[in-house]
Amino acid sequence: MPEWLTEAVHHSEHAIDVPTLAIRLALALAFGSAAAAIHHFTSPRSKPGEEQTLATLLVLLSVLIAVVTMVIGSNIARAFSLVGALGIIRFRTVVEDTRDTAFVIYAVACGMGAGTGYAMGPLVATPIVLLVAWVLRPRRTLEESTSLGILVLRISAGHPPDERLQEVLRQFCGEDGRPIGVTTARGGSAFDATYSVKMPPPHLVYGMVSELSRIEGVQGVEFKED
Repeated sequence: MPEWLTEAVHHSEHAIDVPTLAIRLALALAFGSAAAAIHHFTSPRSKPGEEQTLATLLVLLSVLIAVVTMVIGSNIARAFSLVGALGIIRFRTVVEDTRDTAFVIYAVACGMGAGTGYAMGPLVATPIVLLVAWVLRPRRTLEESTSLGILVLRISAGHPPDERLQEVLRQFCGEDGRPIGVTTARGGSAFDATYSVKMPPPHLVYGMVSELSRIEGVQGVEFKED
């Protein structure tokens, strides 16, 4: 076996003392929290559960990568063993936004930097990542920032929706409703028509429901946010 490979495989290194271990893990935790904070403040608001899940991933990933880096050290045999052991772990959640993937890689780099004791790398990179993420953050258009609502009308079978319905929707929602489904009700004597509409301001919701209830043939109105 070549000498360089023998030294790499059988290389013995001193154990990391507890204070150094604590400092490196604290740095990894700080860098991971910074990654989560930058992502939170530079990304469009998503569903609370999804945002919290990614934030937790970034923090834990940074700390865990730091631990793995310290465990591996410069021992090649240990590195191959850990790669094989960690190979059974697969991401079950697909990261749909490539921007989120960049933050995951950033958290990995922070963990590796903290684990090897090279904290200056992540420390210098963090302001740069913050600047780039803030300047190039996605802008939400007016259409995207407007919430959508689901309107369900129970209509008598003998009175299909007329122009009055569209007039009310244009008055309160600014546009016609988009039909997305129709089902029969009450043994076929009525229909439940479902529309996708823009959410009106909160103080106009009751007025819209009241106007829709007055339309001839409308037996029930249900309106909720999508």
